[in-house]
Amino acid sequence: MITVSEQTIKEIPCLVVTKDNLQEAPLQTVIYYHGFTSAKEHNLPLAFLLARKNFRIVLPDSYLHGEREESISVKDFQLSFWDIVIKNIEELNLIKEYLDENGLIKNEQIGIAGTSMGGITTSAALRKYAWVKAGAVLMGSPKLLAFADDLITVFEKEYGKPLDKEEFAETFAKIKKLDLAKDITSLAERPLFIWHGDADTVVPFKHAYNFYQKAKEYYDNEELIQFSREKNRDHKVSRAAILSTVSWFENHLKT
Repeated sequence: MITVSEQTIKEIPCLVVTKDNLQEAPLQTVIYYHGFTSAKEHNLPLAFLLARKNFRIVLPDSYLHGEREESISVKDFQLSFWDIVIKNIEELNLIKEYLDENGLIKNEQIGIAGTSMGGITTSAALRKYAWVKAGAVLMGSPKLLAFADDLITVFEKEYGKPLDKEEFAETFAKIKKLDLAKDITSLAERPLFIWHGDADTVVPFKHAYNFYQKAKEYYDNEELIQFSREKNRDHKVSRAAILSTVSWFENHLKT
């Protein structure tokens, strides 16, 4: 039996998914981040499949999402995108500390994954934290600064006027320190799976694919970095992508 437990970890609402008889056991653990405008519950199918393989899966609600939703304007919400990613990275370390404190990670085997904004969070986590043992980026961009420029263009078109980039200077400085594409060597040949639909109009396919083409040059064992291209797929994770992600962690997050 699979158990879904509602927990508040360091003030962060989370779902924790495991087999019923393994809730208190140290396990290989995956922390999975949802996308923009989504919530933790939306990734339960993937969590269920991983739990069947004896993993622990932690699904946090990002800032301003799910149980943490606030009454703010659509514009302010959209402009908070990078603040949310940055907060994810800060809170990720808090979640990891909690898991360590309670002896819940088996042999330090912890992976990070996510969808869209969660995939961007995963890329940033691989840049920031050497303790991440494996990652999976589903339709996210490892090129944070490039995607930030894209978002500014989108916002300016939507609101019909230029944004004051000076207002975002501090945020961009933080993004630069989390941009995996700016320091590919920080991957240190850790297992990385990237999935992207080539008809994605939300997060550019080329960001992930071009990053992969360059990143694989830094791997002595290219089997540790894999890119899965799904033809004619838009910004929606397929069942095939979910199954591939489960297999990736089963094969690369080992005791």
